[in-house]
Amino acid sequence: MPVPLAPYPTPPTPFTPPANGTQSQLVCSGCRNLLLYPVGATSVCCAVCNAVTAVPPPGTEMAQLVCGGCHTLLMYIRGATSVQCSCCHTVNLAMEANQVAHVNCGNCRMLLMYQYGARSVKCAVCNFVTSVGVSTSTAEQKFNS
Repeated sequence: MPVPLAPYPTPPTPFTPPANGTQSQLVCSGCRNLLLYPVGATSVCCAVCNAVTAVPPPGTEMAQLVCGGCHTLLMYIRGATSVQCSCCHTVNLAMEANQVAHVNCGNCRMLLMYQYGARSVKCAVCNFVTSVGVSTSTAEQKFNS
């Protein structure tokens, strides 16, 4: 007697966020993946590592930076002056946009960010030190006097 074949299971419906923008995002406190969650949630459980991450209170402005030690994306409350990485424990300076400036590396042309007032910035890619904030003529005048 033939055995009846089971029907193929229906594929899961892909997740599509609501059109009215009732979702927000945060970085998982366990595996550092980006998590989407509905607005109003107080915590989010990561589907990858099962870590539960607390959602900041409504109205809290968040900012992001890349850790200088391990290059992990970090999320923090805007206005903080420093952020400690939960992966490598590096303490990163968290500067507002008006406290930093940009310059291209004098060797590899990589766009570098530095704090206003710095005299030079070292490229993390090629280790070249680029002078900033002092024009060549001013530097020559100081050197020659």
